[in-house]
Amino acid sequence: MTIAAESLETSSPSFDKERPTIAFGTARDYYELLKPRVMQLVIFTALVGMLTSPEPINPILGFASLLAIAVGAGASGCLNMWYDASIDALMDRTSKRPIPAGAVKPGEALAFGMTLSIGSVLFLGLIANWQSAAFLAFTIFFYVVIYTMWLKHWTTQNIVIGGAAGAFPPMIGYMAVTGSVSLESFLYFLLIFVWTPPHFWALALVKSKEYARAGVPMLPVIAGPDATRLQILIYSIALIPVGMAPALISHAGLLYLVVATGFGVVLAYYAFDLYRKREGDEARKAAFRLFGTSILYLFALFGARLIEQLLPLLPWSLMK
Repeated sequence: MTIAAESLETSSPSFDKERPTIAFGTARDYYELLKPRVMQLVIFTALVGMLTSPEPINPILGFASLLAIAVGAGASGCLNMWYDASIDALMDRTSKRPIPAGAVKPGEALAFGMTLSIGSVLFLGLIANWQSAAFLAFTIFFYVVIYTMWLKHWTTQNIVIGGAAGAFPPMIGYMAVTGSVSLESFLYFLLIFVWTPPHFWALALVKSKEYARAGVPMLPVIAGPDATRLQILIYSIALIPVGMAPALISHAGLLYLVVATGFGVVLAYYAFDLYRKREGDEARKAAFRLFGTSILYLFALFGARLIEQLLPLLPWSLMK
């Protein structure tokens, strides 16, 4: 990233002296450390990656592999919260997370995240293959070290480069079944990679003052809202052909193509609407509309591909 708007010490979590020194974390607190909403997306995209493989999947081993990938993703989120706890304490939307709220001690979160990281990698290697386990280990490293500890605090392109970590699950899922990657799994990686900047920058536009206060060089903070809106529009337009690619040059079917095209056009329209509306409450509503639509977009595309893969598995009587 480029130079942050404000300097902020992030080498280790620090907290206000008035915060509680004794933590009584509940199961819910530790669950929240795993970023469950992010885990849902990881599970969904990894599942599609697994089902697009040409090899048959043992249901028990497939479920166990998916669980290992989900836990690895959760471990990444936990370590991210551990390292960024001091930043989270300064932002309204993250100040109630378990560590800044005082429910879980930083050391406990670090131990929890490291244990889950190592355990998920070893488990995936034992039940699937060591290629996918190595890929999962690299993904955790990339998100925690490359993105959280470095990119997030250094360049406005943090979410662009760091977004690769969230785009790997379809490839890991495919690799857990086959031991290799395919063109289609790579295209889903590319889809999530291009989707991440407009999705996250839409929220960053609304929360730019919080990022500035925390010293995080998000694009709206450094380049300004107008430049951010332009970048969102460019990426959203690029998503149309990128989203269609699995059907045009790989094995996705007609249902996926129709959904990808329709939702891609809608997302680009909302991005253009955000580009036009730059002041007041209308701009804020346009940003939230794009943010919400982007989530629906990704679930719709992967949902369509999931349906295409599951339909042939239905009993023949249901296919008539």
